[in-house]
Amino acid sequence: MSRAGTEFREGEDEIFKALASPSRRQLLAWLKDPQSHFPPQREGDLEGDGVCALHIAEKWQVTPATASRHLKLLESTGLVTCVRKRGWCYYRRNEPVLRAFAGALAQTL
Repeated sequence: MSRAGTEFREGEDEIFKALASPSRRQLLAWLKDPQSHFPPQREGDLEGDGVCALHIAEKWQVTPATASRHLKLLESTGLVTCVRKRGWCYYRRNEPVLRAFAGALAQTL
């Protein structure tokens, strides 16, 4: 699937691997409505910029390094995007990729 979400094939296995983890699926659910699941941030808008990686690690109850590893995997598949501001990483869902994946999956079932 291209990062723009127009073609589904390339990267399919990587997306399935990323979604195989219940923790990563839970994170994607939290990021769908970040204001309900994360505290306000000093820097960055929860909706516009995304959620700070440290807030994600705290909610997940994992170390920042563990959160970073999961987030990098999700980012490499295109399921989330990262915005860097002042040395911090803010993550949010990549809705076009998620919609394209869901649509392609629905066609194969």
